[in-house]
Amino acid sequence: MSYEVTKTDAQWREELGADRYAVLRQAGTERAWTGELLDEGRSGLYTCAGCGSELFRSGTKFDSHCGWPSFYESVRPDAVELIEDRSHGMERTEVRCATCGSHLGHVFPDGFGTPTGDRYCMNSLSLEFTPEASE
Repeated sequence: MSYEVTKTDAQWREELGADRYAVLRQAGTERAWTGELLDEGRSGLYTCAGCGSELFRSGTKFDSHCGWPSFYESVRPDAVELIEDRSHGMERTEVRCATCGSHLGHVFPDGFGTPTGDRYCMNSLSLEFTPEASE
């Protein structure tokens, strides 16, 4: 697939740093319960750490008790790209940023109690958070 935001591997490495590069560009996973955004409870917007595209609103975030920030839907259906992932002997659906192709995490159909029934299980390192402005 062709993405709106493209960079060389060297540019991604320099801009993201080692940890974010491993997650966003090499489909790595941060350790459970270690992400800075796991317990973020303020209202605001979650964007791609690679390109800044809007991905999730705080109102769709929920505590799934899985160790990673979880959301039940993206800001728009075309904000993320869903790809079949059969790595590590599992059948999963990988979630990538539709603007730059960066790996964000996986989506699972086990978000019981959510309006969509989905659990977008995202790496904190793949996201940036911008709180809503105080009035």
